[in-house]
Parts: sequence; C-alpha cells; structure tokens
Amino acid sequence: MNVFSIKINFEEADHESLELQIAEGESVLDVCLENGIDLQHNCGGVCGCSTCQVYVTKGMDNIQEISDKEEDFIDRAISPKINSRLGCQCVIIDGDIEVTIPDQSHFMGH
Repeated sequence: MNVFSIKINFEEADHESLELQIAEGESVLDVCLENGIDLQHNCGGVCGCSTCQVYVTKGMDNIQEISDKEEDFIDRAISPKINSRLGCQCVIIDGDIEVTIPDQSHFMGH
C-alpha cells in the first residue's frame, strides 16, 4: 500500500494548515476523522449529503473521478466551486493532494 501526503487548509482563520499522511484507498473524510479534524458528514460518509464538501486545490488527478451522484450533491452544497468534491468521495489513487475545508461554523451544533 502506498502512502502519500495530504495538506489540509482551513477557511476559518483560527485553524492552522496541517500536513498528514493519507494511504492509497483512503478518503479525505477518513483522514480528517482519524486526526480529530471536524469535517461535517451528516450522512455518515456514504455520498448521501453535501456536508463534507472540500475544495481540492492540488492533486485532483490523484483522486477517484467524480460520479454523477457526487456531482448532484455538490450542486446542493453551500458555496460550491469548480474544484468542490465531497470528502467521503475524495479517495486517493496515486499521489499527494491539497484540500481546503470550507468554514464549518454554519452547521448547527458546531
């Protein structure tokens, strides 16, 4: 199994960027949860909502291609961008990645 680097940036100003390891076949959501990073995932990480949206700033070719289902949910996300992906669907296939986690403070109970 190959291990790569993931750089995680945050829109929230009081969060420092992190550089972590991510294994081939692992998702951005997995790495966030394993490292105590608060990335919302209302559906439990099964591509059933849009709350784990991230912006992929580098390494889009290093993750699985977007599915039609994922695209539908991104359309419903808050402030979607051209480089939006769902963290649960950002599965590493080969190489490093950099993502930005949008501001999570608008979620209830945060």
